[in-house]
Amino acid sequence: MSRSLNELFFLLYNSDNSICTGKRQEDLFGYADVTPALSYKYEKTDLQIISDFYSDNFDLSLLNEPARSFFELSIDAFDVFINAWMSELPIEKELLAFGRRIIAAEKTGADPDAAAVDRGDLETIAVLKAAQKTQREYHRMQGLFRFSPDEKGAYIARCATDHLIVPMFGGYLTARFGETAWALIDEKRFLCLFREPPEQAKIVQLKTCEPEKILPFIYQSTDEWEELWKHYHKTINNESRNNAGLQRQLMPKRYWEYLPEV
Repeated sequence: MSRSLNELFFLLYNSDNSICTGKRQEDLFGYADVTPALSYKYEKTDLQIISDFYSDNFDLSLLNEPARSFFELSIDAFDVFINAWMSELPIEKELLAFGRRIIAAEKTGADPDAAAVDRGDLETIAVLKAAQKTQREYHRMQGLFRFSPDEKGAYIARCATDHLIVPMFGGYLTARFGETAWALIDEKRFLCLFREPPEQAKIVQLKTCEPEKILPFIYQSTDEWEELWKHYHKTINNESRNNAGLQRQLMPKRYWEYLPEV
């Protein structure tokens, strides 16, 4: 996906110039901060909107006119749109067609929510499938992150997910760890989602994949915890019930680098 959420929401309404005419695209959400040029580059706004949307503290005022208008048309369509964008699949044309169908439905008196799940439309099908890929990996990874405590007690996990799902975990991990500091590092995209209580979860894009140089509370995790987990896994394993096919289905090999027990 080469366009940011900023650009896509702008383009949804740009065809009839009814909203945000003449505004710079980088100002649509009220931000102008763009991350350094990397193989994966995300606007700070995109990451923050996703992180906030999947937390308990989503603030609609963060959205400027195009995104807010789309959100108010259909929360379900907004959710599908963001999830499909996070898939990072080359479906910009389909996303724009999907969004404009939602807008057109409201203008003609039809139900935007119904348009968002209309599987009689090929562009909508492509967007829904992309969104489902993102959601499927999000739910799968809830059980595949392996956290280890560092020298100061912060729990750290690393990953390289297929889709841009790390920003979605702020609320989930905050509830899971309570008042314990944690960090989730996407080594594929150089992203770090972290929380140092009592602050809210934050997400940053790193210039290197060494977050401990930028986020001082993160240290290298200790090997003793990894060895303890391996020992636990070996102890409870029942060789007579091994099912390699099911294991690969639930824990695909592309994730094994981050699963010490495998």
